[in-house]
Amino acid sequence: MDWQMHARRLADEIDRPGSCWAAAVADTPRHLLVPRWYERDREVGGRVVRDGAADPDAWLAAAYSDTTLVTRVGALHADAAEPGTVVTSGVSTSSSTEPGLVVSMYRHAELTDGCRTLVTTGTGYGTALACHRLGSDLVTSIDVDRYLVEAATGRLDSLGLRPETAVCDLTHGPLPGGEYDRIVSTVSVPTIPAAWLKALCPGGRLVTTITGTGLILYADKTPDGGARGKTSYEPASFMAARQGDDYEETVPASVWGEAKYGDGEASVSRHLLVFVPETWSVRSMLQLQIPGIEHRHRWHPDRGHTVWMTHPDGSWARAHAPAPREAATVYQGGPRRLWDPLEDILDRLNWLGELPVYGARVTITPDGETTLTRGGWTATL
Repeated sequence: MDWQMHARRLADEIDRPGSCWAAAVADTPRHLLVPRWYERDREVGGRVVRDGAADPDAWLAAAYSDTTLVTRVGALHADAAEPGTVVTSGVSTSSSTEPGLVVSMYRHAELTDGCRTLVTTGTGYGTALACHRLGSDLVTSIDVDRYLVEAATGRLDSLGLRPETAVCDLTHGPLPGGEYDRIVSTVSVPTIPAAWLKALCPGGRLVTTITGTGLILYADKTPDGGARGKTSYEPASFMAARQGDDYEETVPASVWGEAKYGDGEASVSRHLLVFVPETWSVRSMLQLQIPGIEHRHRWHPDRGHTVWMTHPDGSWARAHAPAPREAATVYQGGPRRLWDPLEDILDRLNWLGELPVYGARVTITPDGETTLTRGGWTATL
């Protein structure tokens, strides 16, 4: 199977020829690390398990595209499912991140020769790229999921790559292996774990994304044991860190029921209707202000659009616009209002033309308390 041609094409697509990361992408057989994956199929109304060996052309096309390949939905990994299995419910719980984004995270980390580096495992593709750049002896790869670690370890070994691997909850630690010059997490965290700061060498750098936002955060360890850095101007989002086989339900079904059918307090929105997850900066601002909001939406056959917002505390909001450029009617209920802060954020965006979440200064205390500031704006995770 001539995978190298496809890998070189992918490398040229995501980085400049001759760079160290282009070389890593070109020399890494991603398809061998993702033998099965889930693919959305609108005709069947769900995600279908694809088996690479059964269709080599489709395998190479998927593996060497700059696309995230979902490998697990809920507790069911594609490796354990029969090819053709259709999954109609559940959220993605593991994947092979799009190669360009992995490279971007490593560029934010400024990986250089001799950097002892901790990365997260998933399928092992990001680990393979790090091993290519640094050498396996300088890379440690961890994941909370034992199967993912064992599968990736075996597949990496077949490629001649033998980093240290371990099963570990990176959000709590302790992290294995002593001190690191770099920690790069391709799963998102709600705040910076104190365990990361303890495991970083003086001057070492951490890079991660913040759960529920589109923020890449990078920071260097300071002499007091904390860290300072910035949020990138480049948006990105990863799956949230989990502790079990699946994510726990945070918003009860009863709250979603209220959001769909409740009367609540009615008003008319000052802005055209937006679905928050599709607007990077608005999503990030709202998450920082009210962590934990969940979102759903639906386009109706008559071109109407309805969005719902819920929160674990029982708060909810529903907004419906009868057409794309018509005013939305908003209903809100529960202990606090979820739509009102969104309106304020949109006011600020319209007035200033941008939101302060990107390019913000980051200050992290030794216990992990993280504060973002830009101009007169500040937010603490």
